[in-house]
Amino acid sequence: MNFCVENISFKYNGRPTLQDISFTLGAGEILGVIGVNGVGKSTLLKCLNKILHPQRGVVFLDEKSIFKLSRMEIARHIGYVPQQHAGDQLTVYDTVLLGRKPYIKWAATQKDYAIVEQILSLMDLESFAMRPVDKLSGGELQKVIIARALAQEPDVLLLDEPTSNLDMKNQIEVMRLIRQYVQSRDLRVIVSIHDLNQALRFADRFLMLKDGRVHTICDKNEVTSEMIQDVFGVSVMFSRINGYPVVIPVQDNQ
Repeated sequence: MNFCVENISFKYNGRPTLQDISFTLGAGEILGVIGVNGVGKSTLLKCLNKILHPQRGVVFLDEKSIFKLSRMEIARHIGYVPQQHAGDQLTVYDTVLLGRKPYIKWAATQKDYAIVEQILSLMDLESFAMRPVDKLSGGELQKVIIARALAQEPDVLLLDEPTSNLDMKNQIEVMRLIRQYVQSRDLRVIVSIHDLNQALRFADRFLMLKDGRVHTICDKNEVTSEMIQDVFGVSVMFSRINGYPVVIPVQDNQ
């Protein structure tokens, strides 16, 4: 499954938000999308999932434009976790089972149930399985929505600030589980993320956006303090603690 983005441009009310965004994504790879608030990270993910239709450009899945595919066809290949999602009165189990909807014709099969149970176990949600989603905390709900996307068994997973409602322990745990899942399934992941230290820890490559355009696309070991300063307007230094790269703000650029 090839995933290729070519010259995506999008406007809100005539104002350019994204301009000429292009990149490819390899199997087993996590691409971190970073940039200041309002730069277009969430808009980009929605364009990659046909939630928004760009004015120009195309997204290819195995040389097929996603803009020519039905929603059901897209759902068989692309999973999406938005920033905001409301709870409802479905149980956690049934919510994750909804991730199997693109494959269910008349009724869920034993395979569908087995996949749901596997994902619940992976995300440590088994004890919540029969709890109504609207009774969960924000962090618990976030894990359920990620689990639902994984139950789709997508080729490409789009994550918009997936750890924003999680505490530090669960942030690390969820990203670690996603990393393991990616490697075991050759999944492709695009994640919009604010925490640069988390991004450096779990992403393989970076797409840095500035003023709605691609500033830099690089491997994580190629990221420099100069890039961060140019994109975020903050002076930083890099260190390494227990083998992990760490970004430390020094001063702003004002």
